[in-house]
Amino acid sequence: MAYALAGLSKSYGSMPVVDDLSLEFHTGSVTAILGPSGCGKTSILNILAGLDPDFSGSLRGFGKAGAAYVFQEDRLMPWMSAAANVEFVLRPFMEKEQRAAAAQTALEAVGLAGSASYLPDQLSGGMRRRVALARALAFPSKVLLLDEPFSALDLKTRISVMDLFLDLRQRDGRTAIVVTHDVREAIYLGDSIAVLSERPARLIGYTEPGLQRSARGFASPAAATVEVKLYETILGFRTSDPAVNAEPQVDPIP
Repeated sequence: MAYALAGLSKSYGSMPVVDDLSLEFHTGSVTAILGPSGCGKTSILNILAGLDPDFSGSLRGFGKAGAAYVFQEDRLMPWMSAAANVEFVLRPFMEKEQRAAAAQTALEAVGLAGSASYLPDQLSGGMRRRVALARALAFPSKVLLLDEPFSALDLKTRISVMDLFLDLRQRDGRTAIVVTHDVREAIYLGDSIAVLSERPARLIGYTEPGLQRSARGFASPAAATVEVKLYETILGFRTSDPAVNAEPQVDPIP
């Protein structure tokens, strides 16, 4: 299934936050949406998740696919254990025993099988992020939406949790869209990177770096080269690399 948005615009009253945005998301890959804080990235994800129907433009694929959402905050219910937090989103889809088994499997996948009974305030920040990731991965969907989910973590923990996310996503093959304001994080995560302007968000650049995962690291010279080109785009310079400046081709949406 192909996923795309075309001519997407969104305003809050008289304040436009997204302006005529068109973008295609490759099935089974990770797209990073890179933009400054407050530019409208969360608004875009809310529309893709079906949480905000008040927009103009067209979507393709998202309503049919269903989406699992990892928010900026953990949004774990503090009175529920890690397992119960995962089980909660599965209530419309599974009976009690199936939910318990699915939650345990998801927590095992993120390395928290031994912490299933812990309450959120008994977990570290990185562990809470992993519970939120387990909850999203357990949710039956074809699309994962992630809203700056790693930004509150220190660098070492952030890399560890990002690696975990990439491993699990590759294993289940879901299409993922990650929004971030961090250039290196976009390179680390994204098979493709869409660059947005200040609010109202417009597409100002798009690239598919083509880097192997081992070359995306924070200390990688190859990633540093991509980083420079992205900064050229963000800061308004032009680069000789057509892959960075080219707008993506988006098929018309009927």
